[in-house]
Amino acid sequence: MLSRRHILQQAGAGFGGMALQSLLGADGVLENTNSMAPRAPHFAPKANSVIFLFMYGGPSQVDLFDPKPALAKWHGRAIPVFKKDDAFMGLKTKNVAMQSCYKFAKHGQAGIDMAEVYPNLARHADTMCVIRSMHAESNNHGPAIFQMNTGFMQAGRPSMGSWVTYGLGSESENLPAFVVLLDHQGAPVNGALNWSNGFMPATFQGVPFRSSGEPIAYLTPPKNVSRSQQRARLDLLKQWNTEFAEANPAESSLAARINAYELAFKMQMSASECTDLSREPESVRQMYGLDNKVTSHFGKNCLLARRLVERGVRFVQVYSGGNEGPKAWDAHDDLKKNHDLHCAETDGPIAALLDDLKMSGMLDTTLVIWGGEFGRSPVAENGKGRDHHPKGFTMWMAGGGIKPGMTYGATDEFGYNAVENRVSVPDLHATILHQLGFDHERLTYRLDGRDYRLTNVSGDVVKALLA
Repeated sequence: MLSRRHILQQAGAGFGGMALQSLLGADGVLENTNSMAPRAPHFAPKANSVIFLFMYGGPSQVDLFDPKPALAKWHGRAIPVFKKDDAFMGLKTKNVAMQSCYKFAKHGQAGIDMAEVYPNLARHADTMCVIRSMHAESNNHGPAIFQMNTGFMQAGRPSMGSWVTYGLGSESENLPAFVVLLDHQGAPVNGALNWSNGFMPATFQGVPFRSSGEPIAYLTPPKNVSRSQQRARLDLLKQWNTEFAEANPAESSLAARINAYELAFKMQMSASECTDLSREPESVRQMYGLDNKVTSHFGKNCLLARRLVERGVRFVQVYSGGNEGPKAWDAHDDLKKNHDLHCAETDGPIAALLDDLKMSGMLDTTLVIWGGEFGRSPVAENGKGRDHHPKGFTMWMAGGGIKPGMTYGATDEFGYNAVENRVSVPDLHATILHQLGFDHERLTYRLDGRDYRLTNVSGDVVKALLA
C-alpha cells in the first residue's frame, strides 16, 4: 500500500513534469505535435518560399553563362593554370583548352551573356542575378551534392530544405513543407540523403512527389476501407501514440509519427488535387511544354513546383538529371550532345516558371535558384568532353528580393578559378537564409551540447546580391 504522502509526491512531480513539457514544447525546446506550425523568422523576410532548380551532374559555366574567348585562342594548347591534381578523371583529362561549342550573345538591358542553347531563358536576363564566382570543396558528385544540399560533404546533416522548414514551419496544413521533384530517369547519387532531416526530427525531411498519378506511393487507402473507417483507425493510433509520447517526452520521433499520419490523411485529398495538372488551362500547359516529348517531364515538375508554392509549400527542389553519366549533366564524353539534350529539356520550362511567377506576382516572394553541385573544367576530356570542376562555376538566382539584371564575381580568363568576389557554398546558404528572414548564425539546432547550423562556422551574406 502507498502512503498518502507518497501518492502526493508522485502526483505533484508528474503534474510539474507535464507542465514543464508543455512550456518547453511551446518554446520549441522540446519537439511537440505542432512542430510544423508557422513561425516568425528573425526579421522581415523578402521571400517566404524557395524553388531550387538543381542541375545534377555539373552544368558547364564556360558553355552557358561565362564565355571565355581565351579558350578559343588557346584551343588544343596547354593552359598555364591547369593542375593535374584537380582532374577527377585523372589521365582522361588533358591539359589542353577546349573552346565552347556554343555561340554567346548579350541579352536584356543588363547585357548578360548567355549561350544560344538557352534562348527562352534569355528573355529573363533582366530578372536574373548570375553568380560567376561560385566555388566548392569537392570534385566528386557524392560529397559535392551533399555540400550543396546540406553544407557538409559528409552524410548525416539536415538539408537546406529541412533548415528552412525547421525555421519557418509550414503555411499548409494539407501538404508537406518540403517537397522534392525528381528527374524521370531517377534520383541523383546519395538518393534520399540529399533531402534528409539529418539529426533533426523526421518531421523536417523532404517528401519526394511524383509528377503524375498518385503523388506518393501507397497514399491512397484500400478500396474496401471507407474514409470514416480510416479516420477511426487513425484516431486510435493517435491515442496510443499520444499516451506513449506523454510517458516518454524525450521521444521526438513519436510526435513526428503522429504528424506524419495526420498529414498523410489530409494529403489524400490535397496532394492529388495539387498534382492534377489537367486543372490548368491549356495555354499554361502549352507554356510549360507538357505536350512536348522533350520538355514534358521537367515542364510538369516546374508547373507542379509553382502549384506547390502557391499552396504554401516552403521549399521545393526540382532535379534535372537522373542517376549518372549522360542521364545527368555529367558531360565527360561529349559536352555538346549532353548539354544540347538537357538545355532543350529545361530551357522552355524554366522560362515558363519565371513567366508564371511574374504574372501572378509570386516572384516577389519566391526565391528561384539554378545550379548544380559544381561546374565543368575548361580543358578537354576524351577530346570533346569536360571533367568535374569545383574551383569556379556559375549559379543564378531570381526573385525573392535578389537584385535583378546583374552578374556578380568572375573567374580567370579560362574559367578555371574564381578570382573576383568569390562566393562559397556557405556564403550562398547564408544569403538564401537571409532572404527568408534568418540570421544564419542564429538559426541553430542543439545536439549533444553543441549548436549546429547550416553554414557551420563560416559564411557571409553576399549583400551585393540583395535588391
